[in-house]
Amino acid sequence: MLRAYSFQEIREAEARAATAGVSVETLMERAGAALAREVEKVTRECLFVCGGGNNGGDGFVAARLLMEKGYEVAVLCMADRFSEACAAAKARYHGEILGRIPRRRYAFVADCLFGTGLDRPADGVNAALIAFMNGADRVIACDVPSGLSAGGIALGDAVRAEKTVSMGALKEALLLADGADLAGEIVVADIGLPMEGGAEVWQDGDAQERFPKKKSHSNKGSYGSVAILAGRGSLGAPLLSVGGALKSGAGYTELWLPASAVLGMDAAQIAAARAADQVLCAAAAIKYPACIVNIYDGEPFFSDALAYGMGAGTGPFCKETLEEILSSYTRGTLVLDADALNTLALCGVEMLRKKRCPVILTPHPKEFSRLTGKTVEEVLSDPVGLAQKFSCDYGVTVVLKNNRTVIAEGRRIAINPTGSPALAKGGSGDVLAGLIAGLSTRLAPFDAAAAGSYLLGRAGEIAAERMGEYAPDASDVISLLPAAMTSLR
Repeated sequence: MLRAYSFQEIREAEARAATAGVSVETLMERAGAALAREVEKVTRECLFVCGGGNNGGDGFVAARLLMEKGYEVAVLCMADRFSEACAAAKARYHGEILGRIPRRRYAFVADCLFGTGLDRPADGVNAALIAFMNGADRVIACDVPSGLSAGGIALGDAVRAEKTVSMGALKEALLLADGADLAGEIVVADIGLPMEGGAEVWQDGDAQERFPKKKSHSNKGSYGSVAILAGRGSLGAPLLSVGGALKSGAGYTELWLPASAVLGMDAAQIAAARAADQVLCAAAAIKYPACIVNIYDGEPFFSDALAYGMGAGTGPFCKETLEEILSSYTRGTLVLDADALNTLALCGVEMLRKKRCPVILTPHPKEFSRLTGKTVEEVLSDPVGLAQKFSCDYGVTVVLKNNRTVIAEGRRIAINPTGSPALAKGGSGDVLAGLIAGLSTRLAPFDAAAAGSYLLGRAGEIAAERMGEYAPDASDVISLLPAAMTSLR
């Protein structure tokens, strides 16, 4: 399994290397050599744009090594201060160093300006250097495209790379948010860093392990039951969740529609309300005949997983229902999405202390902002750290959805690498909630959340390949979940 690391974890690994006697200069030589090897694969002429930090030092090393092999290289460096290691690498490079931005357009440029050393938007000369690099035909980034934050957010202008050579280990920033668009092809260079921790980055084999071959001597009862509880809002959202659950492999999928409120009604009105309930049940059964449709009137659930909140509304019924299932559901895993999350935010996340079963929350950044009291910008700048903190504080599994979803359960973290802009439509999250709930009938919460996110992302990728990024809707994604599963083989 791949792992991705935060900037802080990289710095801690560098400190451990130093303690073990591996100098910064040694790491710089290894990194420069790795960058030079990638440049060699595509060009014999390159301009290295170097800053004054250690990322710039990697560039000076690479330029020196290529020059010694007869390649046409030059360095553009406008820094006025240098780290000790960068200054030493600069001194060993005896080629051309440009002190101002040239008018010439370069076909191939190596970005060695900042790497992981930037925590604010580039300005002045550095902003001009980023703009200059983005004007080149092709750009290779050393470690991280300059301008990218630890959370994968572009801090103002950032370099758009064709390829990024990530030194020592895969960086979280290259997978998250803007990093997924700016990094290009990612190559991880082993420079001997003693890494610890990191977030899981699942691949096909990791997801496939969660779908072992079924025994021939088995039946629907062998694979658990999942319940989707609708609310008094939209019926479309829970029906999409049913679609996801039906494709999960669960043995039974149930949809529970809430009974109409009849307080204060006379007998005729009650009869009409009950008749309307049955019409809704019939409509849902026509949409998904493989689903068992029931009327919910407050009775306990005995399914192996339960999902609630999709299209539920945020009125008193949702609050009462949420309190009830948190305090009474004990059989399996509870998945809370959409309006269940909004109700938690309105009524207080301390409601989660009442839970009597494993709970999975599936917020998008705005919903997570409401749950945590952080701004959306703060959530996007540190999705891993904030998801992990919330998970630890409340003892839940957090599925923080974005173009690269973060799954957190205590100290365990995963970053889902699959996905497509084709999923950027209403209903995708409803499908995911049902899919994760269905997988929870036989998988532990973290594995169900990670496997569900992986499959939904793959289905989105297949949808984009077949229909383009604009046309697919949530129903298309449901129909392509089987193709996503078979693609794992």
